[in-house]
Amino acid sequence: MNREYSLRPADVKQLNSLALAYMGDAVLEQAVREHLIRSGRVRPNTLHKEATKYVSAKAQASVVRVLLAEKFLTEDEEAVLRRGRNAKSGTIPKNTDVQTYKYSTAFEAVLGSLYLSGEFERVKEIIEKAISTIEEPKGESIS
Repeated sequence: MNREYSLRPADVKQLNSLALAYMGDAVLEQAVREHLIRSGRVRPNTLHKEATKYVSAKAQASVVRVLLAEKFLTEDEEAVLRRGRNAKSGTIPKNTDVQTYKYSTAFEAVLGSLYLSGEFERVKEIIEKAISTIEEPKGESIS
């Protein structure tokens, strides 16, 4: 991640939430692909299927619920999350309900906002939390 691509915080705040989500989607996709390859899951036919577990709207919405429940996000990040959740996308999700889609868009908007602001360590922290949340066995929670 290159710091010369970062924008001033005021510029990022002016960006459309869907533009932030567009960037966040790419950032998350790249991080998930790297995670899968580094963890030894390299068979091409398996990679896409595995990646979907991390980048699906359902997975991202579940991550948002955990982040909010654990008060993991800062006030500014929560503000971006609300903006992203309330953004009017103009598209109807194919494989999920509208609320789940809105929360996944909101999650991506937070990642995009942080990335474009040059807050790469925070992006990494949130993505690591997301990955660990998704990989956590269902029915067990970390206290």
